[in-house]
Amino acid sequence: MTELQKITPHLWYDHDAQAAVDLYVSLFPNSRVISTELIPSGPGEDGAIVNFGLDGQRMTAFDGGPTFRFTEAVSFVVSCQTQDEIDHYWNGLSEGGEQQQCGWLKDPYGLSWQIVPTQLSELMEAAPVPVMDALLRMEKIEIEPLRRAASDAAR
Repeated sequence: MTELQKITPHLWYDHDAQAAVDLYVSLFPNSRVISTELIPSGPGEDGAIVNFGLDGQRMTAFDGGPTFRFTEAVSFVVSCQTQDEIDHYWNGLSEGGEQQQCGWLKDPYGLSWQIVPTQLSELMEAAPVPVMDALLRMEKIEIEPLRRAASDAAR
């Protein structure tokens, strides 16, 4: 028996749900479209409800029309082990979107993401002020300058 996921993020798009899901599924491993239902009437008419798995996390994207827009009040954090992984998600999600400070970006559909190295907490703990100063100068996070800032502070 398949275990039911207790909480499923439900994302409201104007008429871009399928395109957004296609982007996300193309970038994240262990991801797939589970089902797509067409919306026959209402504000999202001719749109879709797309159920998908994003790296094992079940989610739903819904074409609800222009009533609601995403804000930075909600974002998805992507924890990355390497700079290559940061670059992959940053480049893939920010293309056509908006790059912001400290690893934040908006994808082409307006959804906010934070692309961060798993080492960030450790580096911040080691040297909070120098690491934060380095971080504040970045849009896409670069791990090596953060490591240098922490290392220089330890000397």
